[in-house]
Amino acid sequence: MADKQISLPAKLINGGIAGLIGVTCVFPIDLAKTRLQNQQNGCRLYTSMSDCLIKTIRSEGYFGMYRGAAVNLTLVTPEKAIKLAANDFFRHHLSKDGKLTLLKEMLAGCGAGTCQVIVTTPMEMLKIQLQDAGRIGCLAGSTAAVAVNPVDVIKTRLQSLNRGSTEDTYSGVTDCIRKILRNEGPSAFLKGAYCRALVIAPLFGIAQVIYFLGVAEYLLSFLPKKDK
Repeated sequence: MADKQISLPAKLINGGIAGLIGVTCVFPIDLAKTRLQNQQNGCRLYTSMSDCLIKTIRSEGYFGMYRGAAVNLTLVTPEKAIKLAANDFFRHHLSKDGKLTLLKEMLAGCGAGTCQVIVTTPMEMLKIQLQDAGRIGCLAGSTAAVAVNPVDVIKTRLQSLNRGSTEDTYSGVTDCIRKILRNEGPSAFLKGAYCRALVIAPLFGIAQVIYFLGVAEYLLSFLPKKDK
């Protein structure tokens, strides 16, 4: 499978299936991450991931853990399509005689990720609003995941539109960093890091298994083949 050229339709199907399974499996952890990251000193409702999930089930029911999941489940395949198509585009234009250096591989991935972020940021904002709605109502690979968690905390705080009366508001990235450091200390940038690590690792593993098994290739084999 590793040596076989995978067609774009197969990539999209594999990516879509992996995304749907991944979102279904890890979304409750992602919800806990968002709610933990959005907590500020003096407004702490949850003490840990398990505490957050237990309180969510008690106050909102089992499906409260999947608040906002519909957004991800609806757009996960278009998101994969954008990322894969952009990655192929950049790899094609950066390659020389069909070969790519490590640096150009990284540039292609960076370009694809940038295109994905531009298109999916509105979706991410909507997901965070829905995930955090329960918290507002109650109040009135893994190493990489932890390493970039401070940026994820800033993103979550900036994208959250609803704030409690005692919670800080932010005018931009610099203002957000300054207020978090001043009011909550450096450790606040690691809020939800454990949850984030638990989210990223299974998602990557599920995607690898789907691609390795060639689920899309198996499904496409049932389609009638066109005569050349």
